[in-house]
Amino acid sequence: MTTPAPLPSAADLPSAAELAAFTLAAQHPATHGWTDPATRLRHLAEDHEFDLQLATDLDLAAQRAEFLNAGPAAPAYLNAWQAVGPDLHAMLSIRFEGLDVTKPFVDVSVTSRPVTRADLPALADAARVYAAFHPPRLRFWSAAPMTDWTDLEPDRRVLAAPIHTLRDHPVPDGLTLIPTTTTERYADAQAAYDAVDADHPHHPEQARLLSVEDLQETIDAGTMFGVHWRGAWAGYAGTLAHPQLGLDAQVVQELLLAPQARGQGLGAALSTLLARHLPDPAQVLSGTIHGRNRGALSAATHAGRQDVGGWWWAPLP
Repeated sequence: MTTPAPLPSAADLPSAAELAAFTLAAQHPATHGWTDPATRLRHLAEDHEFDLQLATDLDLAAQRAEFLNAGPAAPAYLNAWQAVGPDLHAMLSIRFEGLDVTKPFVDVSVTSRPVTRADLPALADAARVYAAFHPPRLRFWSAAPMTDWTDLEPDRRVLAAPIHTLRDHPVPDGLTLIPTTTTERYADAQAAYDAVDADHPHHPEQARLLSVEDLQETIDAGTMFGVHWRGAWAGYAGTLAHPQLGLDAQVVQELLLAPQARGQGLGAALSTLLARHLPDPAQVLSGTIHGRNRGALSAATHAGRQDVGGWWWAPLP
């Protein structure tokens, strides 16, 4: 009979502060002056506290096992701090796309140094700790440009820039943002998404309308706006304030143009208008865009937001 591996203890793991330092070292150089380093490390450490809880809290693992009901017993759901090579450790976790137990994957939430192409076979080998779930692929972060990993499938990219640098770009006449106070346009927003989905079959995998609850949360925060084009409602643009990659950020929750406003080069101006409406110019306007969503990536970059890295999918044997 195989003896089960002992459960990890806090003594076996790096601290949240150490994980934060690893994560900061893996970020794009352009971002290092956007938020005070001490503040950024604090934000990252707060994120990694949950990684450590997921690595040691068997009660939480049991809750995940019961909720997901993917088959393996509770200890299999714990995060794992794995030695990948002589100079590389990784925090691995088992995840499920959209909480669908038929779509497991291994997530690399932090590594002790930036991942290189040469590390992928060893990372795949380390991912065998979750073999019981039969995950077909692994996800990892890299601040390198998309051109460095063209043989892999991209997930989401982070497009960001300090708000004060985005405010001076030109905006077409007739395009404005007006604060939203109700969710009454939600059905119109869903119809706009449906229209894009009909024209672009892969779009549902790349972007989805935020939920009514999330829309209301953004309205309550005072940072959700209706897009108006030539006097008529034409979409949503909104953010929520919370750290992203440790940055002090306003994170995009929705940037949507209705069909009558699409194809006219208005997308980039939404980031500009948001930057003008947000109260703190020292914050960063940040958000994720799928790496295959070329239209949204182009609009964000034309507005002055920089691609500062993203997540990649690597196949597992």
